[in-house]
Amino acid sequence: MDFQRALTHCITTSSHPSISEPYKGKVREVYTLNSQTLGILVTDRISAFDFIMHQAIPFKGQILNQLAEFGFEKVSHIVPNHIIEVPHPNITIAKKCVPIPIEVVIRAHLTGHAWRTYKSGVRTLCGVTLPEGLNEHDPLPEPILTPATKASEGHDEDISEQEILAQNIVSATLWAEIREKAFELFSTGQQIAREQGLILVDTKYEFGLYEGELTLIDEVHTTDSSRYFYADGFEQRQNNQQPQKQLSKEFLREWLMNNNFQGKEGQVLPDLPDSFRIEVYERYAQLFELLTGSTFSPTLIEDINSDLKATFSPYLS
Repeated sequence: MDFQRALTHCITTSSHPSISEPYKGKVREVYTLNSQTLGILVTDRISAFDFIMHQAIPFKGQILNQLAEFGFEKVSHIVPNHIIEVPHPNITIAKKCVPIPIEVVIRAHLTGHAWRTYKSGVRTLCGVTLPEGLNEHDPLPEPILTPATKASEGHDEDISEQEILAQNIVSATLWAEIREKAFELFSTGQQIAREQGLILVDTKYEFGLYEGELTLIDEVHTTDSSRYFYADGFEQRQNNQQPQKQLSKEFLREWLMNNNFQGKEGQVLPDLPDSFRIEVYERYAQLFELLTGSTFSPTLIEDINSDLKATFSPYLS
């Protein structure tokens, strides 16, 4: 693979001449193709601390798109998902759902945001009481649900289940279904990871309603939505208070913190060196191969806008 060429052909934005501007998330660009169908482009953008990095990661969009397809297929027996087809390495055709504005976060370990909260002395996270005496990355007595509001801009905010119901964001009946499905999804995700020598540490799910039916949307058990540890040596590293070997975006967050950026006011977002961008790609590709058991074969996209036109054409009203 010619990485120099790949670095200059990252997909960071798109346009379609006959469709209005897409909704642009941190990573995805979502086009409305007709009243029931969306065209979702997964770009090579990467974010951390709710900021999009100045530089993109080669083939990251392809990895995420294909890893999401794999993940949705593995949990399709639990809850319907939004995929209609995946006709292009970077593109998913999906059902147009009414999104539920809550990120449903399940945690099995005291890691990342949960650890930073705990380390500060706080013992309650999203209404869940955390036990005393835990160290970073320790398993929790049982997985916990720590929701967050889904912000269109800026930072997502922690919210408790009680607050979700009190604010009438969703009905009690719908929330009970979401809660049940989320823990079932997480249990299946843990099993899939375990079979591949990994530990699913935490993840987030997003749901919507399609014709009134609860539907899993966005992505599932990917590197952008989940954190994984290597199972081999986990307990030994934990007992010796050594850093855990992990496959997730946490290493990007750590790199940013080491370069004096944590998303706080007045801090300057640093540029990602090309060597680090390639390292990030390699980590994403490694997780894809570990989780799916398949080799990732990147496709260099010369003109994503032309590909969009051809791929979306059958669905345009």
